[in-house]
Amino acid sequence: MTYDPAFLNLASVALVALGMSVIAIAVSIAAWRRRPAPISDDAGQLRRTAQEPPRQLLPEFERNNRLVETPTIAWTAETMRHVIESELPDAEIILVSNREPYIHNLKNGKVELIVPASGLVSALEPVMRACAGTWIAHGGGTADRMVVDRHDRIEVPPDGPRYTLSRVWLSEEEHKGYYLGFANDGLWPLCHIVFTRPIFRESDWEAYRAVNQKFADRIVAEARTPDPVVLVQDYHFALLPRMVRDKLPDATIVTFWHIPWPNPEVFSICPWREQILDGLLGSSVVGFHIQFHCNNFTDSVDRFLESRIEREHSSISYGGQTTLVHPYPISIEWPPAALATQPTVQECRDRMLSRHGLDPQTRLLVGVERLDYTKGILDRFLAFQQLFERYPEWVGRLVFVQIAAPSRGTLPAYRDLHAECRTFVDDFNRRFGDKDYQPILLLDEHHNQADIYTAYRAADACVVSSLHDGMNLVAKEFVASRDDEQGVLILSTFAGASRELLDALIVNPFDPSAMAEAMQRAITMPEDEQRERMHRLREVVSTNNVYRWAGALLQDAARLRKRNRAVENGVAPAPLPPPQAFLRRFLAGTRTRRRGTEARARMEIK
Repeated sequence: MTYDPAFLNLASVALVALGMSVIAIAVSIAAWRRRPAPISDDAGQLRRTAQEPPRQLLPEFERNNRLVETPTIAWTAETMRHVIESELPDAEIILVSNREPYIHNLKNGKVELIVPASGLVSALEPVMRACAGTWIAHGGGTADRMVVDRHDRIEVPPDGPRYTLSRVWLSEEEHKGYYLGFANDGLWPLCHIVFTRPIFRESDWEAYRAVNQKFADRIVAEARTPDPVVLVQDYHFALLPRMVRDKLPDATIVTFWHIPWPNPEVFSICPWREQILDGLLGSSVVGFHIQFHCNNFTDSVDRFLESRIEREHSSISYGGQTTLVHPYPISIEWPPAALATQPTVQECRDRMLSRHGLDPQTRLLVGVERLDYTKGILDRFLAFQQLFERYPEWVGRLVFVQIAAPSRGTLPAYRDLHAECRTFVDDFNRRFGDKDYQPILLLDEHHNQADIYTAYRAADACVVSSLHDGMNLVAKEFVASRDDEQGVLILSTFAGASRELLDALIVNPFDPSAMAEAMQRAITMPEDEQRERMHRLREVVSTNNVYRWAGALLQDAARLRKRNRAVENGVAPAPLPPPQAFLRRFLAGTRTRRRGTEARARMEIK
């Protein structure tokens, strides 16, 4: 039997195609079978597989893009001291910030010591205690000049000095132009993108530049060595790194930007955008809270400066120098010192209810913020209004306690916000309350840390509705305060903390309807679910604490410093030594707090 040659060719092609399809299907099935099976948690959600990094570090979409992940060890003040002693044994550490950690005021003829309620101060003060360095800050207290020596220094803390506070004096005109003007009327709204127009004035820019130079001169004067480690804090000092670099070329300068960084289109609004970028690139490392802000900064440099960008290594080469751009999610001290003096949760609740004349069965929502337009205070009130409209059974049974410390009251935007909040609350309470029941308590005054922790512990839920925030430490403080593992955190997706605190109820603060539903879910959530969520949140905050944040900064500074010294000594520049070297020594010589941590850390190092 004979076949047509054309038919045979067609059959051959079909057989080859069929064979290739079978092979492709077989390969796909084999690859699918090799995939690790996902594991379901109690809520039925997919958890990360055992081959992925533990969720305590950061969620997958927020990987730090670091060369090596740090093993999960118990970071404490002791760990910090080990970092400094092992990695920076001969380094002089100088920290510079606008706000000082201790303020001396004159009251009734006597000097009164105040510890400011500041997220930046609470994050950095434990670090300076551990490193025994010098903290340079603006001396704004009415008695600050009375207590310093002839070099404008004072040893702090007063009950057991551990480091030096060096105060810089600013005239009223300098403070108005540099701080209230360019920093807070210009850079603050520019970076937070909350529809408040930035205001840029030539006179404010000149004051900002002059004050940056004044602080840079003080750093140079305080430096006892040619290569100190300088830790520059926040948006008040964008020009300072370059100024210090010009005088101390061998210094290791780490700048941490505590607020968001906008995308290049928004940043282009600033008339002095190139000068700000040039100033920051005087740093050895520029740090932000999350990778997204690192990306925005790098894109801004790419847009406005002639530079070479290595995105794979998170570095920018500019003006003959390389700057690393890394995320360092800031956190709080663990355990927080304020928690040590707190009574039981029930006592805190009884105290709050009694203080405000509330019924013992009243449920409490709590907010703790500065009176700032970036915090979304009015937005949470609008959501609270929708909650009452949808679920009127809560009227008379639920109270929102809003602690709102006055802030920057001389700026029109802040005065207007304060007046708007007060008007809204008055109208709201007239509508839903009576002489015996006020559903919103606006406590627009300063509170000490003990009172704030009492409010946290008394609350059924804490609302953090930031319209845009670098991190937001209120969210982490609330979690740290709940050693009873009860209470619910409602957290804005636009706060950096939402990248870590995944077991909070994540909300869009621009959507009052959805936020009202989150409030309803929070105050009706079963205790078992609260406990499961809070337990996981506390694990994250305890692991990613302030010592770990500072340790990451200092380890990167140490690695750069060692490399630079090697180059100065004529040794060919090698790749930066990984941070595991310290961690291996630390794990070998120190037992960690948690059972099994050493084994897990060693497995990660391998």
